[in-house]
This record gives sequence, structure tokens and C-alpha cells, in this order.
Amino acid sequence: MYGNNWLDRILALVCSVFDGYSSVLFLKGKGPEHFLASSFSLGDSIKPGTMISPGAGLVGWIIKNKQPLLINKFDRNVGCLGYYPAEGESKIKAFMGVHLPLKAGVLCIDSKKTYSFSDKDQKILYQFAQLIEDIRADIHKVDMSAKSMDYYRYLTLVHSLRVKFPKWRIFLEKLLDVLTQATGFRYCFMAARDEVGQGYFVEGLSRDILPELDFSVHKFRMDSGLVGWVFKHGTPVFSGEQDGPSDLPLFGKEFSSLNFKSVICLPLVVHRKTRGVLVLADSGSIYINDEMRAFVQVVGDYLCLFLENLYLKSHAA
Repeated sequence: MYGNNWLDRILALVCSVFDGYSSVLFLKGKGPEHFLASSFSLGDSIKPGTMISPGAGLVGWIIKNKQPLLINKFDRNVGCLGYYPAEGESKIKAFMGVHLPLKAGVLCIDSKKTYSFSDKDQKILYQFAQLIEDIRADIHKVDMSAKSMDYYRYLTLVHSLRVKFPKWRIFLEKLLDVLTQATGFRYCFMAARDEVGQGYFVEGLSRDILPELDFSVHKFRMDSGLVGWVFKHGTPVFSGEQDGPSDLPLFGKEFSSLNFKSVICLPLVVHRKTRGVLVLADSGSIYINDEMRAFVQVVGDYLCLFLENLYLKSHAA
């Protein structure tokens, strides 16, 4: 929300306080690797986009061992820093690094002077690490609060749809449009169970997902694909993490070319049976946080109410 300018300023202050040459901040990514989030240097040789794995170089040693590190006579034959090109480390004589609280990242500083840092300096560096993590937590709270307000506004739109669009097809189209806008998923549709429960149809798809199929008549088998699994077990599926399944087959092996990285499948239970599945899918990696889960589930419950009314009307006729 605010960018990383504040990080750059803090790292410049760190360099000034310790009379260092470069200060760098690595933050934990989705996997085991840490990425270079910000840096300040009196030179220009720090490699942008640097990723460091646990155990790789001095920064990797801190990540792996979860301990601070202070070296006042840096021997390049023993270890490397990892954020300079090989030739960029030749003049570095001292290094100091600490973990952020909760092991969220690593804050480091180096110097061209031998014996530059002390144990007291290391304690002060950790105070800077605490400051960085406190600010990051505050910004995260503000970002999540703003996103929660966005979801609330989208929910007010959803609750107005039944009155504005009483006809099922138009209502579903508008509802799915709100879902794609709110979540960022590329595809959103509803799978509807047939009368005998042997297959299902796709309804409300606003974007072509399988151009070769006529979704108005094509019926998918209930015993294949992720959608069929949700029909069978009545259990929701949320998958959007980077280290999660890379190819989720929505419709089974028959359509293996149409797999997705991020998927939400919610069973729609009407009159004690899973009569539909609300599906969101995207080929990219979309992080599904608690706020998004709650939003989609509320929309799913609202869709169930509409379907329940349709079910009751059809059986009363």
C-alpha cells in the first residue's frame, strides 16, 4: 500500500549509525527462500532481485541456524555474502546480521573496515529489526482493514442483486461478475447437478474456458475432476499457495490441458444435498487469505438461499 520507501530510509539510517558500507533486508517468501526486499549502499553493486536459500552464504547461515552473526574479519574463502557479485565482495572486511522477530527476515550490514562491529552494535541492530517488523505489521493491518472494507462494499452489491435481478440467469451473471471483481480470479462459474445426480452442467460462465464445448448442452461426468470430487464429498477446496498443487484438473483427465494453479470450489447445499458448486479458478497464483475465504463463503451462502427459493417454488408448483 505504501511501497518500500520507508524501508529504504531505515536502511540508510542503519548504514549511517554503524558507519557501514551497505545494509540489506531479506524477507521470507512463500517458500524457504528469502528475497531482497530493500537495500542501501555507498556503492552500486548490490544485485537486485537476489534470492537466498537457507545455508547459502552468511545470510543463508542466519536463516538456517536462526541465530545472529557477527564477523569482524571476513574471510571470503570461508563464506560469501550472496548479495554482491563475486568481485563486489573483495573490499568487504566485516559483516553483522540479525533475524527479524518471528523469523520474518534478516537484517544485515557490512563494512570495508576491519573490526567495525561489537556485541553492543548487534543489540542495536536487532532494535532496528524490531522497528522494521513493527512497522510492517502496522501497514499489514491497515492494508487488511482497507481490503475488508472493499469486501464489505462488494457484499452490499451482492445483497442488492436479488431485488434488482429476480430472474435466475441474470442474477447469476451479475453475482459471478461481482466475485471476479472482488477476488481477481479470471474464471468464475457455477456447476449445477443434473436431476439424477450422474453429471453436472456449467452455468454463468462469462469468459470462454473451453471454446470447443457448448456449455449450454454439455454435461460433465460426476466421477471426474475436482468439481466432481466436491459434489461427491461436499467439502470445499481452497488452493492458491505457491507451493500448492501446480495443475488442478477441474473437469478431469479428459480436459487435462485446462488445469489451474489457484482454485476455490464451494459446495452449494440445498435441501441437504450438494446441488451445485461455486467455482473460482485462475492459472496464476492467487493468495487466498482469511478475508477472501470469508467473503466467498458468505457469497456462497447467499447463492444457496436463492437456489433454496427456486427449489421450493419448483416443488410447490
